[in-house]
Amino acid sequence: MDLLIVAVLTGTVGLGLGIAGILAFRFSEHSRSAADLHSDNELPDGIAEVLAVLPSAAIVVDAGDDVVKASPAAYTFGLVRGHSLVADTLAEVVERVRARGLIEELDFEHAIASSATPRFLHARVAALGSAFVVVLCDDQTEARRVDAVRRDFIANVSHELKTPIGAVSLLAEAVTEFADDPEAVARFGSKMQRESIRLTQLVKEIIDLSRVQDHEVPASPERVPVARVVEEAVDRARTVADGKNIELSVLHGGDWYIEGSFELLVNAVRNLVDNAIHYSNEGTRVGVGAKLEDERVAIAVTDQGIGLSTEDTERVFERFYRVDPARSRMTGGTGLGLSIVKHIVATHGGEVRVWSRLGQGSTFTILLPQAHAEDITPGLAEAARQGILIDSSADDAAQHAVDSAADGEYTHGRGAS
Repeated sequence: MDLLIVAVLTGTVGLGLGIAGILAFRFSEHSRSAADLHSDNELPDGIAEVLAVLPSAAIVVDAGDDVVKASPAAYTFGLVRGHSLVADTLAEVVERVRARGLIEELDFEHAIASSATPRFLHARVAALGSAFVVVLCDDQTEARRVDAVRRDFIANVSHELKTPIGAVSLLAEAVTEFADDPEAVARFGSKMQRESIRLTQLVKEIIDLSRVQDHEVPASPERVPVARVVEEAVDRARTVADGKNIELSVLHGGDWYIEGSFELLVNAVRNLVDNAIHYSNEGTRVGVGAKLEDERVAIAVTDQGIGLSTEDTERVFERFYRVDPARSRMTGGTGLGLSIVKHIVATHGGEVRVWSRLGQGSTFTILLPQAHAEDITPGLAEAARQGILIDSSADDAAQHAVDSAADGEYTHGRGAS
């Protein structure tokens, strides 16, 4: 009897241990499967940190097409709302990448609430492990704009160069054909020289524009007296002005300084003076004045020329834009002068403005940060006083140039394009 009881108890204990073992095994398997599933739905270590420092808009999508991670840029671009992709184009590519496991790239337009125009985005989509797809997007809008500007510039340069080169070629043929006629040779030779000068000027201004667009300024900028800049610019333009019987009047009111490149600043003012001369009739006046305005030096050039329409004032700083193409051809204008002015001024941290009325004339004003006296090398002030050309009987044109430096309705020409 005792043996029977012991056997029954032993069997019962063994059965209990067996059941417990089976349950423990099943629980272990379930836990491991759950752990594996949990592991598959978590981002790999370090991915979140990497995405946070990428300049691109980064998005991670899981197997259910839910966004599990997105950088601030992704929200700024309007690619993600809540936990969903907003861009249908991206959603389609994500689905293909998940199915095929291949990396795909695409360019697409996407409207952004903060922008009036669509943005051009470049996306790269790839699988991230077995459960995720990562999307990286870069804004290519500015790059496309710059590329379009570059293409237009090359096309314009090609067109502008073709005209004088073609003229020189035809004139050379004419000289050859009329070699026995000294009068004809002299006439064609004069025209050839004029076209050569135009071609030389165009190439020079293209080089100048290229340099200022690349912001080629001295590593150690000078403290430049405004008086010297105005004097040099006016002196360089006097021959052209005298040829049209145009009086250049200068009015200067103080010893102010600008930090930057003397030659570039003279180039900017000279271009404005040349522009005023080209668009003025014979026997008129061009005034050049300077004044201090809110810690900025204002250099204004006023003419009594043909003036500008509203459309012209909005476009006058564009490269190769000419208000009067026929007059530009006669005077050798390239359509680059004001664009060069804009870029030089922007390089020096300033802006250029224009006020104009049709039939009354125009005033172009350069505004540049003033370099304070304590930063100026001793002795430069005296040099400036001795160097400026001052018209003691300053006429209305020069005074108007000074007054216009602060007054009037202006169109701004800022930055580089």
